[in-house]
Amino acid sequence: MGTSACALELLGMLFYVGAWLCALATTILPQWLTKSTSLLPVESYNQGLWETCVVQDVGGMECRSYDSLLGLSSHLMLARIFMCSSLAVGVLGILVATPGLSLVNSCRGCGGSQTKRTIIITGGVLGIISGVLCLIPVCYTAHLAVVHFFDDKVPDGVPRWEFGDALFCGWAAGFLLIMAGLIMVTSCTCLQVEPQPIMQRRYQVKSTDLRKNFEYV
Repeated sequence: MGTSACALELLGMLFYVGAWLCALATTILPQWLTKSTSLLPVESYNQGLWETCVVQDVGGMECRSYDSLLGLSSHLMLARIFMCSSLAVGVLGILVATPGLSLVNSCRGCGGSQTKRTIIITGGVLGIISGVLCLIPVCYTAHLAVVHFFDDKVPDGVPRWEFGDALFCGWAAGFLLIMAGLIMVTSCTCLQVEPQPIMQRRYQVKSTDLRKNFEYV
């Protein structure tokens, strides 16, 4: 395994873990959508996957979980499913890719470098899938917010939901997960050809010289 491949593996794993933590924060944070009113400028409202919160300018925040699972909107339920699936696939990808790292002394007796290469590619593909699963609910929630914000049927004085910090964190998590997966898959193409042992090369040179001598005779 070349040094460039080792560096790419470590960089991909670093992005992988950091992106997964960002996806976890996106799932937990209630700031998916935010709304403030002109009637109560000292208060703002946040909406997340699990709860809604009221934030006051003095620093207080009061959150309340959703009362019923069946009473949730369809896009909110799908967002929960996609984000939890993204986290599960991301954890699986990290666990799968870790034994395939060149610095981890494993899989030596079960196929060698070829097995490690397969493990790294599998972990990278799972990272890409995790990133796509993370981007789907984030982009769809942002799309709904844009559609409702520019809806002509809603009066101008009515407050509207806008992008929250969790959406930006989710975009960063999704793109970093995809980048981490691509880096880990790319690291498998940077493998260097293993040099042949010295004795084997000498034997090949001698056998080649003997063949030439026989040809001249």
